[in-house]
Amino acid sequence: MVRIRRMETAASNLYKEKVIRGFCHLYSGQEACAVGMEAAIRRDDAVITAYRAHGWTLTRGATMIEVLAELTGRQSGIQRGKGGSMHMYRENFFGGNGIVGAQIPLGTGIALAMKYKKTDNLCVTLYGDGAANQGQVFEAYNIAKLWDLPCIYVCENNGFGMGTSSDRSSASTAYYTRGDYIPGIWVDAMDVLAMREATNFAAAYCRSGKGPIVLEAATYRYYGHSMSDPGTSYRKRDEVDDVRKNRDPIAHFKDRILKSGLASEEELKKIETDVVKEVSEAVQVAKTDKELGPDELWENIYPDNDVWKMRGVTPFEWRQPKI
Repeated sequence: MVRIRRMETAASNLYKEKVIRGFCHLYSGQEACAVGMEAAIRRDDAVITAYRAHGWTLTRGATMIEVLAELTGRQSGIQRGKGGSMHMYRENFFGGNGIVGAQIPLGTGIALAMKYKKTDNLCVTLYGDGAANQGQVFEAYNIAKLWDLPCIYVCENNGFGMGTSSDRSSASTAYYTRGDYIPGIWVDAMDVLAMREATNFAAAYCRSGKGPIVLEAATYRYYGHSMSDPGTSYRKRDEVDDVRKNRDPIAHFKDRILKSGLASEEELKKIETDVVKEVSEAVQVAKTDKELGPDELWENIYPDNDVWKMRGVTPFEWRQPKI
């Protein structure tokens, strides 16, 4: 959680310095959701999420350099700088999707593939409360239950769909009940252990062949919807400060492990020191690494292409991409 928090703070600073351009949605405050769930699933399980994907990319195994360099459009980024904030992928991590709610039927399809292959894997399909009222959500629920697909649908409810509170956008804010014929669980996603245990239960449910399940992860974001949103026109600063003071997932977990004697202050301070060093090194690479040249526009159009030539701007320009 500390790695995600520090990384996102660095991303915020890079955006303010105009090193990062375009969209940038930060995960600060929501770290316990990704970390708790990752602790309860396997690396060969799949995860697909929306555009607030930096934290999930890191927990799925990417390096901090890969994430921050992707944000600055450098070649050491996880997509070599081509994807940016909303489009990060790696093995068994299907993004990072920029279209609101579009990842929900995609995640359902991934779960279908797992059932078709007769594995015991599952797909964690995440979306925000802002996407929860879309028709495609309920269409996905329906087919997932008809075919008992191994899908954990997770509504990361941070209280706001862009600048609209869930109370104003949803006639029912009990998102965990939206599955109707699919069971649901409400989880305090500011508590990393609660998130882990709820996911353990949900994963066992899916792997047993009972079909999909819905989790509502009640969380909170500290920044605005994106970096272009100050996040103060639809909520008061005091509200954010109160959550930071009384519900912060990192401070809450730190207090618990210190009181239980599972770690010392010195051990936790060393974690902080190591993370600060990791972030500093990643920021340096993200600022100084090379950007891709124009020739790269010809690459990654088709996988393993050694047959077709690609047409350029004019009918007279054709090129065989490198593999």
